[in-house]
Amino acid sequence: MRTHLKAILFDLDGTLIETVHEIADSVNDTLRAIGDSQVLQSQVRDWIGHGTRELLMNCLAYGRAVSVAQIRELPGLSEVFALFDDFYLMRCGTRSYLYPQVQETLGVLKRAGVKMAIVTNKETKFTQALINAHHLHDYFDVVVCGDTLDTKKPNPAGIEFCLKEFGAKTDESIFIGDSFIDAKTAQNAGMRVWLMPYGYNMGEPLDAALADHLASGFGEIVRLIDTF
Repeated sequence: MRTHLKAILFDLDGTLIETVHEIADSVNDTLRAIGDSQVLQSQVRDWIGHGTRELLMNCLAYGRAVSVAQIRELPGLSEVFALFDDFYLMRCGTRSYLYPQVQETLGVLKRAGVKMAIVTNKETKFTQALINAHHLHDYFDVVVCGDTLDTKKPNPAGIEFCLKEFGAKTDESIFIGDSFIDAKTAQNAGMRVWLMPYGYNMGEPLDAALADHLASGFGEIVRLIDTF
């Protein structure tokens, strides 16, 4: 099978894997351990996108009725992060699951010779734990995490890094995500972007992200092989 499509770059949370259940569990494990008020899973869903550190600071700020800026100056914040890390590493893969047609679609793309990468704001240790838990390691040639480079999405450096590794141009590639952060990242790189309809967009309507296409589901990606 031949295609002009050389590379597809994917977001992780909300695009490939539904992770909010175990993230919310880990957040509340942490809040309970430090004596703070717990948060709802629906609130956690709206805070996913900028990495676990930002997520946890939003939860702390909400519970204490202060600003995130005030939380950044909190004494002992690094210890709270470390506590969350322990809880989340224990929970990675326990209640998360692949979205429908993810594994089948990745298999089709790999057999077609399309290079694939993950570009996520999630830290490396959690990303690798999820990839291993859901047996995705054989599909991806490059994984760029929130701590791989000096910047995170929506900075396009992660995309640029992947394309350099693949020897691919932006017009031969596409980004698949689920949020305005992903759309902005792709747009900053000069690349087309499709968004999945079921992920995390911080409570904002997805059509406001101005993506090239809002997909009906993951299986729709296969048609890129013939139409790109």
